Amino acid sequence: MIRILAPLALSLPLFASLPTPQEALALAFPGAQMVRKEHILSEPQGERIKALSKGDLTGHWIVAYEAQRDGRLVGVGFFDTQRVRTLNETLLVAISAEGRILRVEAVAFGEPVEYMAKEAWIKQFEGKGLDPQLSLKGSIHPLSGATLTAHAMTDAARRCLALHQVLYREAK
Repeated sequence: MIRILAPLALSLPLFASLPTPQEALALAFPGAQMVRKEHILSEPQGERIKALSKGDLTGHWIVAYEAQRDGRLVGVGFFDTQRVRTLNETLLVAISAEGRILRVEAVAFGEPVEYMAKEAWIKQFEGKGLDPQLSLKGSIHPLSGATLTAHAMTDAARRCLALHQVLYREAK
């Protein structure tokens, strides 16, 4: 009985340490007022996002969390849920008003704990913008033993940066 429960007991603290979506937003945008904003993408916007991200877009209804300080937009957070191997993960990708990643934070991870990316690996996304180097063959180092997680996180970062580009930078 102890052998069966030991792996479960070892994984509980890691999953218990994942922040809630509200906590993740507060970590990404400390002291900011958060405003939930819904966007319905047009077909051209959806196609532009797919082209920029070099990936799929799961839908045209997007929820963004705008971070404001003194009435000024300082950043936007997007929650992105995608399949890693057979189960989903949900990430907050926090992006500055200038279009650079401020923080990537996992708020849900359904795969076994050994497939979860470590904080040190995730930090390499910080400061990155939407460019061809934002890839596992570019400026993002591979994640040994969790290749599918690395691909999913990189795809999510590119998708959220593309959303930000189209909804906040090109829309002006």
